[in-house]
Amino acid sequence: MTTRAWPSRPALPSRLPSRRELTGFAAVGLIAYAVDLALFTCLRGPAGVDPLTAKSLSFVAACSVAYAGNALGPYRTTRGRGWRPYAVFCAVNLAGAAVQLLCLTVSHYGLGLTSQRADTVSGAGVGMVLATILRFWGTRTWVFRAEGRSGSWTG
Repeated sequence: MTTRAWPSRPALPSRLPSRRELTGFAAVGLIAYAVDLALFTCLRGPAGVDPLTAKSLSFVAACSVAYAGNALGPYRTTRGRGWRPYAVFCAVNLAGAAVQLLCLTVSHYGLGLTSQRADTVSGAGVGMVLATILRFWGTRTWVFRAEGRSGSWTG
């Protein structure tokens, strides 16, 4: 009687994001979000700064915190040199912000869902999820690219 050996299950390729990378990225993102929200609130409230200036300043501060957190945390072994990685990181984050605004615009003006709840769900819910996926992919692909990993999602 011969026994049939089942093929062993292949290990996941190392190109896929690790749990450490995902949780590190998420933790840094939460801290950056808190910085964005707190600074925007302070600038709009007590400082009396107009909304676009307040949001621009809080966005730059949050991008800086997120870049530093990612560079010192989950991507500390893949750092680039000079201003290029930071500039690309900011561009990726601007693209994420555009995704959130696009979701809000489509929902509010295209679909006519104009309640505060609908705006929150489309901008801060659906838009944030899609923007986070874009930010993770862009950060991993273009900003903190590991040696031997090409510029694609699966590398």
